[in-house]
Amino acid sequence: MGKTSDLTAVQKTIIDTLHKEGKTQKVIAKEAGCSQSSVSKHINRQAKGRKKCGRKKCTSSRDNRTLQRIVTTNPFKNVGEIHKEWTVAGVSASRTTTRRLMKDMGFRCRIPCVKPLLNKKQRKKRLAWAKDKKDWTDAEWSKVMFSDESKFCISFGNQGPRVWRKSGEAQNPRCMRSSVKFPPSVMVWGAMSSAGVGPLCFLRSRVNAAVYQEVLEHFMLPAADQLYGDADFTFQQDLAPAHSAKTTSTWFKDHGIPVLDWPANSPDLNPIENLWGIVKRRMQYARPNNAEELKTTIRATWALITPEQCHRLIESMPRRITAVIEAKGAPTKY
Repeated sequence: MGKTSDLTAVQKTIIDTLHKEGKTQKVIAKEAGCSQSSVSKHINRQAKGRKKCGRKKCTSSRDNRTLQRIVTTNPFKNVGEIHKEWTVAGVSASRTTTRRLMKDMGFRCRIPCVKPLLNKKQRKKRLAWAKDKKDWTDAEWSKVMFSDESKFCISFGNQGPRVWRKSGEAQNPRCMRSSVKFPPSVMVWGAMSSAGVGPLCFLRSRVNAAVYQEVLEHFMLPAADQLYGDADFTFQQDLAPAHSAKTTSTWFKDHGIPVLDWPANSPDLNPIENLWGIVKRRMQYARPNNAEELKTTIRATWALITPEQCHRLIESMPRRITAVIEAKGAPTKY
């Protein structure tokens, strides 16, 4: 060992301590477990006051603050765009230096979290809904059948632009992107309760009130028989036009099924959203070649969802509601 840079912090401490005690370099090398030349170089460097060597930094503290301000202001820009803007600001540094300094500042390139767009009125309604349900018990939530539609694509690789953010900034509004609630796609309908999941329905056309009522008739009712038997339950659905249509409301009344009131744009309150996430993560390495293979993969993955997973998600409802109250109706991490 001939380089002082190879010495560990512990070895350097031992060398400094024994040198102050007047020990010889031979003794110090034996105690520190390194070569005598390494001890000599370390002692000489300390005596000369040289803490480190190497090329002088090409940027000043002011330059670094400018870079941090650029990244913080425009977190969705890539390294090339950030480097170009930094150069325009009068800083002469390479693109590699730009990336390294961003990393030293704690910035990492990550896929941004997605949040629904909520206006002031919607946040107010979410807060009122959460306060109304804050005293519900796990037993009450277990009587709710949650439902939702989700988009499944053959490729899961297109996740949009990345964002530069620091640790702990995943939920920072400036590091998140807004989602579109109903992008044009083939949708899958599903339902769950604390007892498990119901059968899936693959939607072949745009969901209007008539199509949705067929889904309820042929998939929701069998799911209710499977999950609840003869016991009473409450059905949950979001406020999509087909769900809130008058004919759909009449369908529920005719079948004697109560519907849970639900705030608009609130996927973070629906535990089935987490199930969709579990299914998609398990499918991320699947490579179906066509729609039929995709459906087969979805069915097989959905069948692996256990009642224990569903029960844990239902138990999270009080925490979700508390999070909404604390956020004053704003979107939460769920």
